Amino acid sequence: MTQDISSSSPAAPPKGAGDDTGLDPRRWLAFAVVLVAGFVDLVDSTIVNVALPSVQGDLHANYAQLEWVVAAYVLSFAALLILSGRLGDIYGRKRVFMVGMAGFTAASLLCGLAVSPEMLIAARFAQGAAAGLMVTQILAILRVTFPEHERAKAVALFGGVTGSSAVFGLALGGVIVQWDLFGWEWRTIFLINVPIGIAALVAGATFVHESRSPSRPRLDIVGMVLALAAVVALVYPLTEGRRLGWPGWTFAMVAGAVVLLVAFVAFERRRQAVRGSALIDFGVFRSRPFSVGMAMWWLFWVASGGFFFAWTLFLQAGLGWSPMHAGLTAATLAVGVGIGAGNAPNKLVPKFGRNVLVAGGLVNAVGWLSFAWLAWHYGPNLTSWALIPVHVLSGIGFGLIVAPTLDMLLGQVPGEQAGNASGLLNTIQQIGIALGVALIGVILFTQLDRGSDRGVDAATPGLRSDLATLGLSSQAQDAAVASFGTCVRDRASALDQSAVPASCAAASPDPSAAGAFDRAVARANAENYSYAFSWVLILGGATLVIAGAGFLALPKHPRTVSPL
Repeated sequence: MTQDISSSSPAAPPKGAGDDTGLDPRRWLAFAVVLVAGFVDLVDSTIVNVALPSVQGDLHANYAQLEWVVAAYVLSFAALLILSGRLGDIYGRKRVFMVGMAGFTAASLLCGLAVSPEMLIAARFAQGAAAGLMVTQILAILRVTFPEHERAKAVALFGGVTGSSAVFGLALGGVIVQWDLFGWEWRTIFLINVPIGIAALVAGATFVHESRSPSRPRLDIVGMVLALAAVVALVYPLTEGRRLGWPGWTFAMVAGAVVLLVAFVAFERRRQAVRGSALIDFGVFRSRPFSVGMAMWWLFWVASGGFFFAWTLFLQAGLGWSPMHAGLTAATLAVGVGIGAGNAPNKLVPKFGRNVLVAGGLVNAVGWLSFAWLAWHYGPNLTSWALIPVHVLSGIGFGLIVAPTLDMLLGQVPGEQAGNASGLLNTIQQIGIALGVALIGVILFTQLDRGSDRGVDAATPGLRSDLATLGLSSQAQDAAVASFGTCVRDRASALDQSAVPASCAAASPDPSAAGAFDRAVARANAENYSYAFSWVLILGGATLVIAGAGFLALPKHPRTVSPL
């Protein structure tokens, strides 16, 4: 969920800031165009999560490839987010916005037409990069489009719509995949962007006005390449390591990521000193509250990015829920987000200050830990009705953090560094999501393997009962149970859990027991996923507690700044 604050240099406000004289009467149409752009970007950052099981079945993707379908978008988004503000300043914000929208539309078409996991991942890289070009320009465009007395209303509307769009994407994705429009299955979630993108391009060309920065900063291509290389060198081995058996080069890449990060910092410091214009001005780190708050913001998104990835797999691959069932259940999370985000900035923060962020982390953590208990206790019998209270609770905590944090953290740096700091915070957010997906993928699949005996033990009594009802002899029952245990353990330890292990292919030693055997395997799989996802939630909840406590580093009542 991105609440982007343009890293572009401040632009001159429009004439007539105190009244409507001389203002473009079509400015609200221009606002609608950029609002649609922001909405489709943020929906696409999460909508794919609900479709992952369908993508896996259709394209025969392994789990590492599923992680890359998610991570590719946020990685390329983060990379272009760093650079695109400067591109808008130099070449024109409307021009860069239109290029981004055109690229996003074309990449969405390629995603929808993908015939292999590799093609989908490549298209997702392109889609995220185009979104990074597009979204960064939005608030800069609002700055030069609206006078001061209208700007707050426009920003509030933009924040309200985009603030819950990522969670809305989960619900929308489930409905779209389940409806299977035109027989396109999961492809619809991408192809629907094509007509929307074309309409936005036509409207943008008509209603959005061009603007540039009065000063023309230089591009820092070397800095961007170093930053992207460091992130990829960290995320790639975490995503691919388990599938490849953790060869030595994966650990070497992690070490290399540290070296690249050090090189990036050294290069940026030197560039700032020599040229006075760097990708990142590290002067913002002189503010201790900002530095600590940024670290907590990163932790929050590591936990949240991993949660959304594992949550979808748990509900669909684990419990066997349909995409619509999972998506509509996600809508209850969006209700909580709306409550938290709708009350935090204007009602709670003025009274309670930083304590709102602290409470947000704790409330979200309590929601996740309650979810962990439900998954552990009910396993395959978990229902949407049981999840509604914890989803709403988690969503409230989530909303209490995402709505006010950026503004409160930007209040800790000088006004002239707000653009640099906002771009850094948004980039850290996207990197946190990508890293969270990779880390949680390792944790989830490791726990599936280690906890496989739990599923075997839970499903064996029911299997024996079914076999006895079918009249199988004790010897045949023992053979079926032994085959069942081997199947479940092999499936849990498989590098690609979408493939059926050889031990499961024969189903059962006795053909008459095939149905009972399959039901037991499904029950054991649900138990295993419940166990593994519980650990994800426990670790994520602990991370949220740390993040919430870390926000105490902010002043009790942080000053806020105008996002524009």
